[in-house]
Amino acid sequence: MAIISDDDNNEIVVERNNNIVSEEIQYDMSFESNIRPKRFEDYVGQSALKSTLKISIEAAKKRELPLDHVLFYGPPGLGKTTLAAVIANEMGTDIKITSAPSLERPRDIIGILMSIKAGDVLFIDEIHRLNKISEEILYPAMEDFYLDMTTGKAQTLKSIRIPVPKFTLVGATTKAGALSGPLRDRFGIIHRLEFYTEEELACVIKRTASILDIDIDEDGANAIAKRSRGTPRIANRLVKRVRDYAIVKSDGKIDSKTANEALDVLQIDKFGLDNTDRAIIDIIAQKYNGGPVGVETLATALGEDVKTLEDVYEPYLLQKGFIQRTPRGRKLTPYAYKSFNISQQFLF
Repeated sequence: MAIISDDDNNEIVVERNNNIVSEEIQYDMSFESNIRPKRFEDYVGQSALKSTLKISIEAAKKRELPLDHVLFYGPPGLGKTTLAAVIANEMGTDIKITSAPSLERPRDIIGILMSIKAGDVLFIDEIHRLNKISEEILYPAMEDFYLDMTTGKAQTLKSIRIPVPKFTLVGATTKAGALSGPLRDRFGIIHRLEFYTEEELACVIKRTASILDIDIDEDGANAIAKRSRGTPRIANRLVKRVRDYAIVKSDGKIDSKTANEALDVLQIDKFGLDNTDRAIIDIIAQKYNGGPVGVETLATALGEDVKTLEDVYEPYLLQKGFIQRTPRGRKLTPYAYKSFNISQQFLF
């Protein structure tokens, strides 16, 4: 049995058959490994964050101490896991990757902390989902590099402190507000990752295309960037889908015309919205007169759960200025009416 990471870096248990992992899994792991930047000079975007981290890392190396614990927060797909790996590479240490949902029992987090080496980076994705017991185990490990444990029973019960190597915890979350205050306060470096500009995404796309040996020109990269929702993960996914279209329908080269045709087939519009995004806008406009409408009602009408609506679809629609949150619910903005030629009869 082996543990690997999926596209969102959640641990997945894979059954081995005679110690051989399927070629498909090997390919997926190889793809992710190949396109992830290893150093800051290869990492596109997040310029202010990179500048700050470079200084902190250089100072830590000169002091010959681990980097302070780091918390990254922001929408999914912006490179939080990649940055953690970059930090480990820049510090010249190893990285252990896990996610909070996989740390259900005390022995899970204790086992990881006991296995790390001095200077290692421990990356915990979705850290806001840590349970209370795991959090309390982390507190002394983060502050004093000790594990507080108990042995014995009843009258023989006693507390012992076990030292752990000095390490750097890198936490990632899409919901910084869901972190408990004591946990958040133990991070020395806290940064929010921002959506990427189209120019930055075009650079990401060209880099990925170069690694995958895809023939793409500047206009083709820009066309994909415009529909990538400001997110590198989506941009990399679309590059592969447009490549497939170009191989089948064209000469294999991705230019502006081929990219736009492929994305139209995928039903991704010029704003980067897919069918579900447009359905949200249509439901608010047509069924609820432009809003406001409660998120639970909207999720029910859409056929999605509230968490998916809030975590997957809303952030980009809010960032683009198509919808807004009000005390009474979600409503369309004038910009949405103008962009999608929605009848003004719904505006109040």
